[in-house]
Amino acid sequence: MNSPDNFASMLVYVVEDDPVVRLGCTQALSLEGIAVREFADAESALAALRQAPPAVIVSDVRLPGIDGLTLLDSIKARPDCADLPVILTTGHGDVAMAVGAMRSGAYDFIEKPFHSERLLDTVRRALEHRKLVAENRSLRAQLSSERTLLGRSAPMQRIHSLIDAIGPTGADVLIVGETGSGKEVLARTLHTASRRTGPFVALNCAALPEAVFESEIFGHEPGAFTGAQQRRIGKFEYANGGTLFLDELETMPLALQAKLLRALQERSIERLGSNTSVTIDVRVIAAVKQDLKQLSDQGHFRADLYYRLNVVSIELPPLRQRADDIPELFAHFVRAACARYGKPEPAWTSEDMMRWQLHDWPGNVRELKNVAERFTLGLDDGLPQPPAGADSLASRMVRAERGYIEEALRSAGGQVIRAAEQLGLPRKTLYDKITRHGIDPNAFRQASHP
Repeated sequence: MNSPDNFASMLVYVVEDDPVVRLGCTQALSLEGIAVREFADAESALAALRQAPPAVIVSDVRLPGIDGLTLLDSIKARPDCADLPVILTTGHGDVAMAVGAMRSGAYDFIEKPFHSERLLDTVRRALEHRKLVAENRSLRAQLSSERTLLGRSAPMQRIHSLIDAIGPTGADVLIVGETGSGKEVLARTLHTASRRTGPFVALNCAALPEAVFESEIFGHEPGAFTGAQQRRIGKFEYANGGTLFLDELETMPLALQAKLLRALQERSIERLGSNTSVTIDVRVIAAVKQDLKQLSDQGHFRADLYYRLNVVSIELPPLRQRADDIPELFAHFVRAACARYGKPEPAWTSEDMMRWQLHDWPGNVRELKNVAERFTLGLDDGLPQPPAGADSLASRMVRAERGYIEEALRSAGGQVIRAAEQLGLPRKTLYDKITRHGIDPNAFRQASHP
């Protein structure tokens, strides 16, 4: 049996119109240390989903207004609730119906009248299932956040076109971008696109003391220097068959730049303390946050290495130049944070998103990720608030766009595809805007015109 602590942060909705049955379910769960919120109808439960999302829903099939099966369909239609376990309670005559509902996505059903232990056992299993799903999502989200370059703005579409063009070639690449703009994520994306079978090896040049720089990159033989008791493979050899990512390359000492140039030209290296060349098959992706041409002109970076690397160059735009990507990025980071911290997904308003899109983000995507994590944890996002009473052109445009979208959804009865046709927008674009404004299309389902 699971201890109550295992589910202490998980909320269960009980949707039951019979007050006696509802009280019995609530008491049984509460006595086990499980947080419960009770509802007499499905409509109020649906309205509460965004404010306090549950981990499991227990619902009667027979309800006034929206019944339990329609509630199940509404929950499964929501992207943020698609994997939410729904347990149906049903009278004897509705068992066949409940079995059919399980084929439509219900987690389980309990036949009335039921003992409290039957309810507790089913809810515990559903909560455990929910925890496992969240843990798996966390692992996927962490992997995705590390290796997926997100964004569909015009600048990012050009980046993706470059990835498609040069990713499979194996050519060395120079990435130019501000701190936190996602240079390593871009490098990982290029590595994936190359289909190289070797590893992706990252090295931050700024973090290495000059005394160990050469050993870290090229390796060393025993006795090469004091303390070198055995052979050490450097990053170049370790990345053989794969990709070596050199971040903040502009900090590399000039003497080592000459050795790096030779390694790039000859595709071989010599370990420190050795005269034997080792052939390597490595794609090198270098990243810088400063203008290498300017550093070269000033004598702080080798001109020949600059021209060798500058054959294929990608300039990664800062976040302030691609504000259209912020809704997608923010939602991605919030989902990852929810999975990591076991938190329900918080709701944000169109005014929140407008403020985030108008912020200049000096820390770029890394700063946005931190803000998303604070927001998920219920903390202040730390960004400046607009002046009281401010009614800028941007805020009016946000309200106007939201109004047009809501009117189209109302006219289309909540059907996003029809609303997109009315607005002359691609379906994906409208879904992005709906997410950005925090609009629930289901709220317009019953408002359709006859």
